Amino acid sequence: MLHKVKLTVIDKKLYPQLQEQYCADKNAGMCPCYHVGDEFIFERYGTSDDFWHMGLNTLKQTAYTGSGMIAGAAFPHCSEAWDAISRYIYTGLQGGSIMRGWMKDERVMIACCSDGTRPVIFKIERMDYKVIDIDGIHSENDKDQIKSTLETIAGVKQVVFCETYIEVYLHQNVEDTTLECAVQECGAYRVLKIDGDQK
Repeated sequence: MLHKVKLTVIDKKLYPQLQEQYCADKNAGMCPCYHVGDEFIFERYGTSDDFWHMGLNTLKQTAYTGSGMIAGAAFPHCSEAWDAISRYIYTGLQGGSIMRGWMKDERVMIACCSDGTRPVIFKIERMDYKVIDIDGIHSENDKDQIKSTLETIAGVKQVVFCETYIEVYLHQNVEDTTLECAVQECGAYRVLKIDGDQK
Protein backbone atom coordinates (compact mmCIF):
# COMPACT_ATOMS: atom_id res chain seq x y z
CA MET A 1 0.00 0.00 0.00
CA LEU A 2 0.89 3.65 -0.39
CA HIS A 3 0.68 6.05 2.54
CA LYS A 4 -0.14 9.71 3.14
CA VAL A 5 -0.33 11.48 6.48
CA LYS A 6 -3.10 13.89 7.47
CA LEU A 7 -2.25 16.42 10.16
CA THR A 8 -5.17 18.28 11.78
CA VAL A 9 -5.11 21.04 14.40
CA ILE A 10 -7.72 19.88 16.90
CA ASP A 11 -7.13 22.34 19.76
CA LYS A 12 -5.06 25.26 21.03
CA LYS A 13 -4.32 26.03 24.68
CA LEU A 14 -3.18 29.15 26.50
CA TYR A 15 -1.69 29.44 29.99
CA PRO A 16 -1.60 33.22 30.66
CA GLN A 17 -0.23 32.78 34.19
CA LEU A 18 2.84 31.04 32.75
CA GLN A 19 3.28 33.69 30.07
CA GLU A 20 3.04 36.45 32.67
CA GLN A 21 5.55 34.71 34.91
CA TYR A 22 8.10 33.58 32.32
CA CYS A 23 7.65 35.16 28.87
CA ALA A 24 9.40 38.32 27.64
CA ASP A 25 6.05 39.31 26.15
CA LYS A 26 3.63 38.75 29.01
CA ASN A 27 0.66 39.14 26.66
CA ALA A 28 1.89 36.94 23.82
CA GLY A 29 -1.44 35.10 23.67
CA MET A 30 -2.27 31.98 21.67
CA CYS A 31 -0.08 30.61 18.91
CA PRO A 32 -0.60 32.74 15.77
CA CYS A 33 0.76 30.09 13.39
CA TYR A 34 -1.98 27.44 13.57
CA HIS A 35 -5.78 27.56 13.71
CA VAL A 36 -8.23 24.92 14.91
CA GLY A 37 -9.44 23.01 11.87
CA ASP A 38 -6.27 23.53 9.82
CA GLU A 39 -5.65 20.39 7.78
CA PHE A 40 -2.38 19.36 6.16
CA ILE A 41 -1.68 16.40 3.85
CA PHE A 42 1.82 14.94 3.50
CA GLU A 43 2.57 12.78 0.48
CA ARG A 44 5.50 10.78 -0.91
CA TYR A 45 4.50 9.67 -4.39
CA GLY A 46 5.84 10.44 -7.83
CA THR A 47 7.66 13.77 -7.60
CA SER A 48 6.06 14.72 -4.26
CA ASP A 49 8.08 14.39 -1.07
CA ASP A 50 6.56 16.82 1.41
CA PHE A 51 8.49 15.58 4.45
CA TRP A 52 11.86 16.76 3.17
CA HIS A 53 10.55 20.30 2.75
CA MET A 54 9.20 20.52 6.33
CA GLY A 55 5.66 20.39 4.99
CA LEU A 56 5.86 23.35 2.62
CA ASN A 57 2.62 23.52 0.57
CA THR A 58 0.89 20.84 2.65
CA LEU A 59 -1.90 23.13 3.92
CA LYS A 60 -5.15 21.90 2.34
CA GLN A 61 -7.87 23.46 4.52
CA THR A 62 -8.10 26.43 6.86
CA ALA A 63 -10.61 28.99 8.05
CA TYR A 64 -7.86 31.61 8.33
CA THR A 65 -7.85 34.31 5.65
CA GLY A 66 -4.65 36.20 6.49
CA SER A 67 -1.41 36.20 4.53
CA GLY A 68 1.74 34.21 5.23
CA MET A 69 0.10 30.93 6.20
CA ILE A 70 2.22 28.28 7.88
CA ALA A 71 2.78 25.34 5.48
CA GLY A 72 1.40 27.35 2.59
CA ALA A 73 3.57 28.46 -0.31
CA ALA A 74 5.77 30.79 1.77
CA PHE A 75 6.59 29.11 5.07
CA PRO A 76 7.19 25.53 6.25
CA HIS A 77 5.89 24.35 9.61
CA CYS A 78 6.90 26.11 12.83
CA SER A 79 10.20 24.59 14.04
CA GLU A 80 8.83 23.91 17.54
CA ALA A 81 5.83 22.06 16.14
CA TRP A 82 7.92 20.27 13.50
CA ASP A 83 10.28 18.97 16.19
CA ALA A 84 7.32 17.39 17.99
CA ILE A 85 5.37 15.97 15.03
CA SER A 86 7.92 15.13 12.33
CA ARG A 87 8.84 11.68 13.71
CA TYR A 88 5.20 10.59 13.59
CA ILE A 89 4.72 12.00 10.09
CA TYR A 90 7.82 10.19 8.82
CA THR A 91 6.71 6.92 10.41
CA GLY A 92 3.27 7.22 8.82
CA LEU A 93 4.67 8.01 5.38
CA GLN A 94 6.74 4.81 5.61
CA GLY A 95 3.63 2.78 6.51
CA GLY A 96 4.72 2.16 10.09
CA SER A 97 2.77 1.99 13.32
CA ILE A 98 2.62 5.55 14.64
CA MET A 99 1.76 4.59 18.23
CA ARG A 100 0.84 0.92 18.74
CA GLY A 101 -0.42 0.09 22.20
CA TRP A 102 -1.00 3.69 23.28
CA MET A 103 -3.70 4.77 20.85
CA LYS A 104 -6.88 2.83 19.94
CA ASP A 105 -5.73 2.90 16.31
CA GLU A 106 -2.00 2.47 15.70
CA ARG A 107 -2.29 4.70 12.62
CA VAL A 108 -3.20 7.72 14.80
CA MET A 109 -1.30 9.88 17.28
CA ILE A 110 -2.32 12.95 19.28
CA ALA A 111 0.68 15.22 19.90
CA CYS A 112 1.41 18.83 20.73
CA CYS A 113 4.15 21.36 20.10
CA SER A 114 6.71 22.07 22.81
CA ASP A 115 5.60 25.61 23.69
CA GLY A 116 4.47 25.07 27.27
CA THR A 117 2.64 28.41 27.52
CA ARG A 118 0.52 28.04 24.37
CA PRO A 119 0.65 24.49 22.97
CA VAL A 120 -1.07 23.48 19.74
CA ILE A 121 -2.67 20.00 19.72
CA PHE A 122 -2.37 17.92 16.54
CA LYS A 123 -4.05 14.76 15.31
CA ILE A 124 -1.70 12.78 13.07
CA GLU A 125 -3.26 10.06 10.88
CA ARG A 126 -1.68 7.57 8.49
CA MET A 127 -3.84 7.19 5.37
CA ASP A 128 -3.38 3.91 3.44
CA TYR A 129 -4.29 3.83 -0.25
CA LYS A 130 -3.63 2.40 -3.70
CA VAL A 131 -3.47 4.17 -7.06
CA ILE A 132 -5.38 2.73 -10.03
CA ASP A 133 -4.91 3.77 -13.66
CA ILE A 134 -8.09 3.02 -15.62
CA ASP A 135 -8.69 3.29 -19.35
CA GLY A 136 -12.17 3.98 -20.73
CA ILE A 137 -13.44 6.67 -18.34
CA HIS A 138 -15.17 9.34 -20.44
CA SER A 139 -17.86 10.92 -18.25
CA GLU A 140 -18.95 11.76 -14.73
CA ASN A 141 -21.37 8.83 -14.94
CA ASP A 142 -18.40 6.52 -15.54
CA LYS A 143 -16.68 7.93 -12.47
CA ASP A 144 -19.82 7.65 -10.32
CA GLN A 145 -20.33 4.03 -11.32
CA ILE A 146 -16.73 3.03 -10.58
CA LYS A 147 -16.67 4.97 -7.32
CA SER A 148 -19.91 3.46 -5.99
CA THR A 149 -18.82 -0.06 -6.95
CA LEU A 150 -15.38 0.21 -5.35
CA GLU A 151 -16.82 1.72 -2.16
CA THR A 152 -18.96 -1.39 -1.63
CA ILE A 153 -15.82 -3.53 -1.17
CA ALA A 154 -15.02 -4.41 2.43
CA GLY A 155 -11.92 -2.49 3.45
CA VAL A 156 -12.41 0.40 1.01
CA LYS A 157 -12.94 3.70 2.80
CA GLN A 158 -13.08 6.28 0.01
CA VAL A 159 -12.43 6.67 -3.73
CA VAL A 160 -10.97 9.94 -5.05
CA PHE A 161 -10.56 10.77 -8.74
CA CYS A 162 -7.40 12.69 -9.65
CA GLU A 163 -6.46 14.02 -13.08
CA THR A 164 -5.08 10.80 -14.58
CA TYR A 165 -5.74 8.13 -11.93
CA ILE A 166 -7.87 7.30 -8.91
CA GLU A 167 -6.86 6.90 -5.28
CA VAL A 168 -8.58 4.15 -3.28
CA TYR A 169 -8.26 4.76 0.48
CA LEU A 170 -8.36 1.65 2.63
CA HIS A 171 -9.24 0.62 6.19
CA GLN A 172 -7.30 -2.57 5.52
CA ASN A 173 -5.47 -4.13 2.60
CA VAL A 174 -7.59 -5.14 -0.38
CA GLU A 175 -6.07 -7.46 -2.99
CA ASP A 176 -5.31 -5.89 -6.37
CA THR A 177 -7.33 -8.60 -8.14
CA THR A 178 -10.42 -7.66 -6.08
CA LEU A 179 -10.11 -4.01 -7.12
CA GLU A 180 -9.47 -4.90 -10.76
CA CYS A 181 -12.46 -7.27 -10.97
CA ALA A 182 -14.75 -4.64 -9.43
CA VAL A 183 -13.72 -2.06 -12.03
CA GLN A 184 -14.14 -4.48 -14.92
CA GLU A 185 -17.60 -5.49 -13.71
CA CYS A 186 -18.69 -1.86 -14.15
CA GLY A 187 -18.43 -2.02 -17.94
CA ALA A 188 -15.90 -1.47 -20.71
CA TYR A 189 -13.10 -0.25 -18.48
CA ARG A 190 -9.56 -1.59 -18.41
CA VAL A 191 -7.21 -1.41 -15.42
CA LEU A 192 -3.82 -0.40 -16.76
CA LYS A 193 -1.96 -0.48 -13.46
CA ILE A 194 -2.49 -0.73 -9.71
CA ASP A 195 0.27 0.92 -7.72
CA GLY A 196 0.65 0.00 -4.08
CA ASP A 197 4.38 0.61 -3.61
CA GLN A 198 6.14 3.84 -2.62
CA LYS A 199 7.99 5.46 -5.50
